[in-house]
Amino acid sequence: MAINGVLFDFSGTLFRIESVERWLRVTLERLGIGLPESELLGWAAELARVGALPGGSTPESIPPELAGLWEARDSDAESHRELFTRLARQVDLPWPQAYDALYERHMEPAAWTPYPDTAAVLGAVRERGARVAVVSNVGWDLRPIFREYGVHDSVDAYVLSYEHGVAKPDARLFRAACDALGLPPEETLMVGDQARTDGAAAALGCAVELVDPLPVAERPDGLRAVPARLG
Repeated sequence: MAINGVLFDFSGTLFRIESVERWLRVTLERLGIGLPESELLGWAAELARVGALPGGSTPESIPPELAGLWEARDSDAESHRELFTRLARQVDLPWPQAYDALYERHMEPAAWTPYPDTAAVLGAVRERGARVAVVSNVGWDLRPIFREYGVHDSVDAYVLSYEHGVAKPDARLFRAACDALGLPPEETLMVGDQARTDGAAAALGCAVELVDPLPVAERPDGLRAVPARLG
């Protein structure tokens, strides 16, 4: 059956979050806090260890008291914010105001970079007459990022977990995306970077294409196979 719609994951597929080091550096600069480089790198390593940056490193372990929030993190905005600020608070930063500022920073368009072929591939999919949905496990509105980088007009629908109260790999999120495009799953392709979550679309009948969530500079054309699968 022909592929007439593409469901794209967000983080690690179309865009990538900045490094923990840059995330911390930008936030502290805004707060007027200056540090020796070695100290900044040390704090950044600790924040990476606990998985404080959404879309960044995975926590080495989840504290038992945060296990419930971890499971619910992408189902609503409040759980997402609470989880990641509490993960950050495992690191005893000497600036209490930094925790909320760090969370706010990660939602800014400037904290994200599109992969080099994102705009071209989204445009090519639309030029071939296929529809596009962004299907993301996320606890906040990522539409401003697509607007900032000039690719919002290439997206027909955004299906965000926190707006639906359910996250991938739950088939209900993929079903909602197919419905938003007005297509049966058999006519859609799910493109993502995680076999467990994005690959679960196959159980619904979607085709699946997985990419490697490498740093932006190391993946110039990881989406190149997508347009060829249409039609």
